[in-house]
Amino acid sequence: MRSRMKARLRGCAVLAALPAIPLALFALVAPAGAATQLCGATDTVSVGGGEYIAQNNIWGADTPQCITVDGTSFTVDSAGHDNSTSGAPAAYPSLFKGCHWGQCTTGSGLPVQVDGDMPSVTTDWSTTLPGSGSYNAAYDLWYNTTPATTGAPDGAEMMIWLDYSGPVQPAGTRVATGVQISGATWDVWTTQMDWRYIAYVRTAGTASVDDLDLRAFTRDAVARDAVEEDWYLIDVEAGFEIWQGGQGLRTNAFSVDVGGTTNPPTDPPGEGRQCSATLRTDNSWNSGFTATVTVTNTGDEPLSGWTADWTFTGGQRILNGWNATVTQSGADVRAVNANYNGAVPEGGSTSFGFQGSGPAPGTPAVACTAG
Repeated sequence: MRSRMKARLRGCAVLAALPAIPLALFALVAPAGAATQLCGATDTVSVGGGEYIAQNNIWGADTPQCITVDGTSFTVDSAGHDNSTSGAPAAYPSLFKGCHWGQCTTGSGLPVQVDGDMPSVTTDWSTTLPGSGSYNAAYDLWYNTTPATTGAPDGAEMMIWLDYSGPVQPAGTRVATGVQISGATWDVWTTQMDWRYIAYVRTAGTASVDDLDLRAFTRDAVARDAVEEDWYLIDVEAGFEIWQGGQGLRTNAFSVDVGGTTNPPTDPPGEGRQCSATLRTDNSWNSGFTATVTVTNTGDEPLSGWTADWTFTGGQRILNGWNATVTQSGADVRAVNANYNGAVPEGGSTSFGFQGSGPAPGTPAVACTAG
């Protein structure tokens, strides 16, 4: 949830962004062609003939913020936020289609069930991002276990980060890198709170997207057990989680199309090259240990190579490795396949090992990138 995409993810894990529960369940209605300024923490306005709702949504701080909404565009006019980037953001000014904590837009086509017959859900979003501040530009999707549109969602939250600025990152742990969805490459983060949480962070930041395939993201989340097939997508939001600064952030245009086309998704779960990796400690003694990492082909194409990345948390050091080239920089470790075990068939696996100094590492999360 939370320097531009080229700056590597860093800093402490932050809390998941929970959009504020509106105190009022009815949005103002903006006259056609009229701009409306929202400054109250829970102020909202209905736009686009009721198809969308814009919200100021200051939920993680008492600092001021005003946005000006003009149709399906809005600008952050002023913001006095100064939250720690290791904690929750101050606000998530945004537009949404669907039902947000019981507040619903009209004619949204949502909820839709997350199953094999899930209709196409695509979105366009154009933004303007200032060069300073700590924020992200991110979608926030909500899933419910039933088609109910009242109250708080009880299934899962999915965030899709297009870009970000400052030392911010999603909640939880990075569990995969190099994931191909909707024509771009993403890192994946997950955690468990009162609901399941999954975040996709675009590895090459962008200020705009066209025809972003939300069905493809949903199916990938199902494959990762972050969303269940019998749940319902009830809400699609797009906005800016702001920790510090924020003035000048702008949504130029935003739209969501539900059920427009029914062509098969270009990136269903498991399509193409994908892999996972797990680490286990084999032996340990006072001053060291040995461990094995198993790499599994989880896609539907053979792998031609793979890379495994993980982070030590107890000061461990790599002494030597076998069946892979293992390197270490600080606490970060990377292993690249040997020339004889990079090819892994569909459903197949291979393994490598290493010896290290320090305490046994337990079972750290390992991110696998398929080649």
